[in-house]
Order: sequence, then C-alpha cells, then structure tokens
Amino acid sequence: MQGSRTLLTASLSLCAVIGLWGVLDPASLLAIASAVVDRYFISRGWFVMLSVTVMLLFCLGLVFTRFGDIRLGADTDRPDYSTTTWIAMLFAAGMGVGLLFWAVAEPLTHFHFAQEALPAPLAAEQALLAANFNWGIHAWAIYGTTALAIAYFSYRRGTPMLVSAPVKNLFPGEAWAIAVGWFSDFMAIAAIAIGVGGSVAMGVFQVADGLSVLFGTPSASPLLVGTVFLLMIAAYIPPLLVDLGSGMARLSNLAMALAIGLVIYTIVLGPSEYLMNSIIGGIGNYVSVVIPRGLETFTFFDDAVSKWFQDWTLTYMVWWIAWGPFVGVFVARISKGRTIREFVLGVLIGPTLFSTIWFGAFGGIGIYEALEGRGELLAMTQTNVERMTFALLERLPLATLTTLATVLAAFLFIVTSVVSAAFVLGTFSTGGDPNPSARVRVIWGGILGVLGAAMILSGSMQAVKTLIALGALPFVFITVLLLACLVRALMLDARKEPSHADR
Repeated sequence: MQGSRTLLTASLSLCAVIGLWGVLDPASLLAIASAVVDRYFISRGWFVMLSVTVMLLFCLGLVFTRFGDIRLGADTDRPDYSTTTWIAMLFAAGMGVGLLFWAVAEPLTHFHFAQEALPAPLAAEQALLAANFNWGIHAWAIYGTTALAIAYFSYRRGTPMLVSAPVKNLFPGEAWAIAVGWFSDFMAIAAIAIGVGGSVAMGVFQVADGLSVLFGTPSASPLLVGTVFLLMIAAYIPPLLVDLGSGMARLSNLAMALAIGLVIYTIVLGPSEYLMNSIIGGIGNYVSVVIPRGLETFTFFDDAVSKWFQDWTLTYMVWWIAWGPFVGVFVARISKGRTIREFVLGVLIGPTLFSTIWFGAFGGIGIYEALEGRGELLAMTQTNVERMTFALLERLPLATLTTLATVLAAFLFIVTSVVSAAFVLGTFSTGGDPNPSARVRVIWGGILGVLGAAMILSGSMQAVKTLIALGALPFVFITVLLLACLVRALMLDARKEPSHADR
C-alpha cells in the first residue's frame, strides 16, 4: 500500500512538473528534449530497431508453435467481444487520430524528401513504403508483446495488470526485482502520460483545422485551438466519473466505422483504378521488405538521410513504445478468452492491413497529384501539415460532409484514448486496482490535459513527436525485459503442464 501511494505521488509529481514546464517555458523544454533524443538516437538507434524486430519475430514465431494454443484465461474461457469489435477497440486505442492526421501529410513529406535524390516514380514508391513501415506490423508487434506479457501473467498466473507484475512474479521477494518493478511502473506511467498528451495535442490540431476549413478561415486561430482544447477536456471528463464499460466499445466502433467509410469514399470517388494499384502495389512492396527493413539503420548514407531516419522511423518506433504500456493493458483487458495464436494474428494483421489500405488511398491521391504536376498538396508539407487531410477532401465531392466526419472521428478517437489512458494510469498508480476511484481517474484526466496543453504550446508536430520520444526512451529497455519475462514464463509453464495430446 505504501509503495502504491509513493508511486502515485511520484508519478503525478513528475507529469505535473513536465506539464507545467511545457506550459510556462515550452522553448527550454523542447531544447532539452531535442538534445537528449538526438543523442540517444545516434548512439542507440540500432538497439531500438533490433528490439522491435526481435519482438516481431517472437510474435510471429508463437503462431507456429504449440504456445499458440494457450488461451489467455482458463481453458474454458471465451472472448467477451466479437472479433470485429475487438479489432476496432484495439485500433482506436493504438493509433486512431494519428492516421487521420498523417493520412496525406506523411507519404507526401517522404516523397518531397525522396524526390531530391530519386526519380519521381521510385520516390513515390519509397514514400509509400516508408509510411507503411512506420505505421505497420512493427508497431503492432510492440503493442502485441507488451499486451501479451501483461495478459499472460494476469490471466494464467493471477498477477495484477501492471508492467512490474512479470518480473515480481518470476522473482518473488527479490530486492532487485521489487526495485526494478517499481521503476518499470513509474516509467510506464511517464511514457503513457506524455504519449497520450501528445495525442491530445495532435487531436486538437486536427479538429481545429477541420473547423477552420468549415468556417472558411485560412488557418486555425489560437482562440479556436484553445476552444477545441477546452471542449475536448469537457468531453472526456464525464466518462471518467463512471465505469469503463460497453460505452467505450460503442465509441470505438463508431470512430472505426467513420474511418472505414472515409477510406471507401476516397477510393470510390477518387481516381479508383490508380488508388487500387497504389494499395495492392504498396502491400506487395511492404511485405517483400518488411523484415530486412526492420534492421535498416541507414549507416552509410549522408547526414540528411540519417536525420530523416531519426526524425521519422526511429521517432515512430519509440512513439509506439511510449504507448506500449497503455495499449498493452487495454488490449490485455479486452482479450481474455482468446488463444495466443488468435491474439497475435488479430493484433498484427488486422490493423496493419487497414493502415496500408489507408495510406495507399489517401497518400496515393496526394502522390498522384504531385506526379501529375499539381503541387499544392506537396507544398503544404512545408507549411501546414495539419490541414492536408482536409485539403485533399476538398478535392472530392461532398467535402463538407466528409470534413465533418473526419472532425468527428478525430474527436472520438482522442476521447476514447484519453479515457482509456486515464483508467490505465489509475490502475498503474494504485498498485493494480482494476477499477481506480473516480477521483484518481479525474486527476489523471487533468494531468493529461496539462500535458496536452504543453504539447500544443510547443508549436509544431515535430516538437510534439520529440517530446513523446523523450518520455519513452527509458521504456525501450523495460519492453525488452517484458519480452524476456514472457519467454521465461512460457518455458517454465510448459514444463509443468501436460501437452494437449495427453489431456
């Protein structure tokens, strides 16, 4: 109890200090964050890429072994949610608003960079590949490994849903395990809070720019951004006062339905033949290089390419690690009753396939225009990335309706993320209480709001990405520790249990 109280106090204090620092002096916070992150990426970028690739190979390996038959729960347990609802919930928690924000901006930003050194067709192919890789199966391997470790120890060994649980369970009473466990929970809280704070900022930028499009203004004013921020807080505070129940499933399903509707609309009313070729070609290109690309560190390229790799791929990998404990606990909670094989295939394949379709459609239109000599969207990568998704929708019929749908989807994605994160943070900071008090949840909701405000005041999406990376750096090593604990537990339990054939 004393340890939980200390953890709650320490984590709240750290997040409050970072949030207030960002609000009062965002420039100095950003300068320090950039220096630390840049140094880490230069010295340890190889370790990040190696770690996430090992996680992917581990998850895929489980599918083809007898461990895939193990059920997360008792052997008689069955899933609480349908597969469709389950995938929608984990997708909404794991990415959501980010895909809406970067749908057009990221592929075109990569294209703008690549065309300086490559022929335009090859630059287009590599741009789409980079976006698919950054949002693809490696990200979900990070989520899957973290979630599987937490779910396995919780449902098969009866531990609380904490990052510290695996190491404490395997090494009970060991002083070093207690210390490492406490630090793991502490850093998990910091990574979650800063990561979700960044998503709050991203969601506010997205919604504010969508509203400015509807209002006919050239850009989102500070007043509009502030108003959207306050409305977002007002929207997520009430759900924190009630239990986390089926309402989250309904909100996730609605947000996902809007996203699916948008991508279908884009394919049907855009240059359909071109986009379908873009999607299918993008999937094929991605699958053909996904494993070796995970070990690529661009060692022998010039400084510009190295900086691009650090600013995008490395930042994304650390970003997913920042969200790992939050998405891990959330996915673990909604995955009871599934076999490890079902879990891995659902977590890795479903969201990755949707992401490649998403970028193939939205990024495909942007690249199509650039290759046709219409450079308006391409120019926006240097001036206003926040508006690019809406600028693309303006080129298609029913622009007002689709802009409203995008704004609503972004709003729903960020509300569901914040509410889920506040519950998870409450669970972590109270020693594993699966239903933390409303007071603790609201406090965390407020802290996430302060961190979101700090990210907004940082002034750019690159700054937001840097701050998220800063919060996640220590958790890179903790994620590897979780993987090692899961492997050890699976091997120990396999020796104790009879095989399925002997039962």
